[in-house]
Amino acid sequence: MTDTSTPAAYDGFDAMPIAGTWRGGRSGKSAKDVNPYTGDLLTEIPLAGEDDLDEAYAAAREAQKEWAARPPAERAAVMRRAADVFAARKDEVTDWTVKEAGSTRLVAEFEFSITHRDFLEAASYPYRMEGRILPSDTPGKENRVYRQPVGVVAVISPWNVPLHLSNRSVAPALALGNAVVLKPAGDTPVTGGLLLAKVYEEAGLPAGLLSVVIGSGSDIGDAIVQHPVPRVVSFTGSTPVGQGIAAKAGVKKLSLELGGNGPLVVLDDADLDYAVAGAVFGKFFHQGQVCMITNRVIVDASVHDEFVSRFVDKVKSLVAGDPADPATVVGPIINAKQLESVQDKVARARADGAEQVLGGEPFGPTGLVLPPHVLLGTNDVTTAREEVFGPVATVIRADGEEHALALANDTEYGLSSAVFTRDTDRGVRFALRMEAGMTHVNDQPMNDENHVAFGGEKNSGLGRFGGEWAIEEFTTDHWVSVQHTPREFPV
Repeated sequence: MTDTSTPAAYDGFDAMPIAGTWRGGRSGKSAKDVNPYTGDLLTEIPLAGEDDLDEAYAAAREAQKEWAARPPAERAAVMRRAADVFAARKDEVTDWTVKEAGSTRLVAEFEFSITHRDFLEAASYPYRMEGRILPSDTPGKENRVYRQPVGVVAVISPWNVPLHLSNRSVAPALALGNAVVLKPAGDTPVTGGLLLAKVYEEAGLPAGLLSVVIGSGSDIGDAIVQHPVPRVVSFTGSTPVGQGIAAKAGVKKLSLELGGNGPLVVLDDADLDYAVAGAVFGKFFHQGQVCMITNRVIVDASVHDEFVSRFVDKVKSLVAGDPADPATVVGPIINAKQLESVQDKVARARADGAEQVLGGEPFGPTGLVLPPHVLLGTNDVTTAREEVFGPVATVIRADGEEHALALANDTEYGLSSAVFTRDTDRGVRFALRMEAGMTHVNDQPMNDENHVAFGGEKNSGLGRFGGEWAIEEFTTDHWVSVQHTPREFPV
């Protein structure tokens, strides 16, 4: 009979798992983890330094050898058990997401679901590490290409959607026979790392295979990517930081998901009510703090004014405030620095000539809830030219389909995008000309499925997450030739 009782809540979030032992870091510094809406202290963590990082990497390198040698059934079983543990702790997980990341209940449910699927998708990976046998021009030779784990993977994850954006690298890397050293963001150390580590520990992952190092960027930010042990660095975050990692990592494989400036295009034949609904969801989900969120709404001139009228009316109905309230759609910005950045971009956009048709001042116990903003402008105003990462939509008028395409592609980024039209074939033709890693026809840009290629073009990143693409990211090819009959050497 299955035990359906609620498990005891995890504790010990004032320590981190380093080389198989939960303890505080030895940097001599500590950091407070606070609720961005209420300001309540959640935990205080002694931070890790370079010595802690060295210990984590050394243990990972040793533990990985035995882990990679285990039968695929054992690694798959750990992933399935982790999925079960995670599911049994749904309430605990979503509560942590709300109070630490400022996620609304809607966002927390989404994040729980996709993170749960991370485990399940990864459980199939041990059986999908396919090798190849290739012909040879040398008589009697057999060419074998074995697919093997890379060894140790460094994962650096952000504060937005932290559970999933950590686990989408951690789960496949582990399932494929690697060890992982994870550095979560300082704003979300629990949901970005410690909580996941507890789940894997409860699921029976051997000690030392997953270490979580929580430390300041000045102490371990460079060291985690420059260290000689990891062979892959998987990073999700801003483009400038990603470019810095690329410059510092040396000869390592990089898997980078960076910034975005997602265009959502509304063509002249679009269903406006449907397009408005998609644009509102695709802009204001998680306060706009998602890399693949809509940043610019590009609307054909023939329907621009009607779209704006309907769009503003719908945005006005969104509830902003306490993320723990199920009715809330727009919760707090993660911290004061990020709020200041969003407000600065709005102010600069107005100075650039944008017309603000909806907005408001920050409010809430910590003053971090920014009401939804809507601006009308060109592709050159700050909120269209730069990634905003907040609840600010910029609507841009386009003079026909070709102009809309040119506007959509006029950015250094190329992550996710969308186009609305009643003509599906037209939409696909338009999508294939968009300079992005992902384009969604008659849907908004914020889509993520665990088995599909997720990633960007241009300054939005390198590599792909999900499915067979994740297998490629966290494994390497080893050519082994076998000379079955003696060959004659020319010398």
